[in-house]
Amino acid sequence: MNAIRPHHVPAITLTTAFEGIVESIDSDALIHGIRLNSREISAGELYVALPGTRVHGGRYANAAIAAGAVAILTDAQGAELIGNCDVPVITVEDVRAVMAKVAARIFGQPAKQLELFGVTGTNGKTTTVALLESALSSCGRRVGTIGTLGFRLAGEDLDSTRSTVTTPESPDLQALLAVMAEGNSDVVALEVSSHALKLARVDALQFTVAAFLNLGRDHLDFHSDLDDYFETKASLFTPQRTRAAVVWVDDEYGREVARRSQAAGLPTLTVGMQHAADYRLSDYRELSPLGGQATLVTPTQCVTITLALPGWHNMVDAAIAVAMAQAAGYSLTQVLPGLARAQVPGRMQALDLPGPAPTVIIDFAHTPQAVAATLDALQGFDKVITVVGCGGDRDAAKRPEMGKAAALRSDLVIITDDNPRSEDPAAIRAATHAGAVGHRAAITEVADRAQAIAFALMKASRGSVVAILGKGHEQGQQIGGSIVPFDDARVATAAWLSMEGRGR
Repeated sequence: MNAIRPHHVPAITLTTAFEGIVESIDSDALIHGIRLNSREISAGELYVALPGTRVHGGRYANAAIAAGAVAILTDAQGAELIGNCDVPVITVEDVRAVMAKVAARIFGQPAKQLELFGVTGTNGKTTTVALLESALSSCGRRVGTIGTLGFRLAGEDLDSTRSTVTTPESPDLQALLAVMAEGNSDVVALEVSSHALKLARVDALQFTVAAFLNLGRDHLDFHSDLDDYFETKASLFTPQRTRAAVVWVDDEYGREVARRSQAAGLPTLTVGMQHAADYRLSDYRELSPLGGQATLVTPTQCVTITLALPGWHNMVDAAIAVAMAQAAGYSLTQVLPGLARAQVPGRMQALDLPGPAPTVIIDFAHTPQAVAATLDALQGFDKVITVVGCGGDRDAAKRPEMGKAAALRSDLVIITDDNPRSEDPAAIRAATHAGAVGHRAAITEVADRAQAIAFALMKASRGSVVAILGKGHEQGQQIGGSIVPFDDARVATAAWLSMEGRGR
């Protein structure tokens, strides 16, 4: 199935699509779509030929033309590969930046019909977007969401092919926004990844409110260093990209983002525990069995935030969501009930298991900071058992740090495979194990993830908590070049039911 597209897109001419962006285009050719994948091209669409990790998209130009592409956008290398052909070849230096602007035009500038809420940060983007969805829905808005969990409109999943990309490429992103506008959405909340900012995926958007959560070690397989990672995130907070900013200032990088956005004249709300913050969060307390409450002092009043999610880190995300909603003019009276009802698949997700079951939590935590925050929220149980692994083909330096974060906060850590991808799973486990030894927890390795989960449940009692970390909502495990169906929640539920059937 092709990537999701709106049903009604009035065609525009090639000249109109590129007017003011590229000179010397005079064509009456009509365009109603834009694609990066030559295999998805249909008649009347623009094919964008980008350089890839192995092959340049220009090599597939003939296939795209045969499928009905009316023009090709590419760089100098792509133009050389394409040579002479029967459709216009538009050559530009920064293909991604041009692609983003042209995609917005082709799909009718859908962002201009929507309030856009953008959330960036190393940890917490998915939870904050889900909290915004619930909060703004309680304000009577028809909310769309775009992010790691997929695409949703008014509480329903949109059926589409998708990868693990947090923020889609600009043609797919603009098409999604058009679908949401077509579906009468008036608000869209989306996760804005550093990849999206670096690769110009959100270049044609201006957000109503953008939020910065935090910055930790992640994606250093993509960014040259932590400074590059930060600067990429910080680039979202300019008047050109957003009309208002919300920033968590208990994070040192957040304080720098706030300083820069205020210096640029951007309306900026700060959130933190510090008295200097505009929104001050305090008095966090856990609710039984899983949930939390905290006090939030806003510029106008003092309120209580109640969540069905445990953990201080989730309360921080909720405070950010409150400030974002208020920055856009929404009432606390309407926002807070929505937050109290919010659930996030794969984020501190508690399984409903029969019998004298332990508490089982599924969480996407896949950085040292996220592992620490998740397990810190579970310290009230008699015993903490953690199943954790690290992904392959990603920042290898964080593996021992993840192992250490788990071992410091658990009674038993079971190191297993996550998504090894092209790497040797044993080497990944060894690096994680090296960081875990010498701390509070007993450590064991169980390579097979399903067996690791079953082993954790066997070691648990009713007063224990089993935290299964790293994959969260994911429906598959990437091993080598294949994706094997795998769902932590389903695997854990099946393992428990099997144990119950045998009387454990």
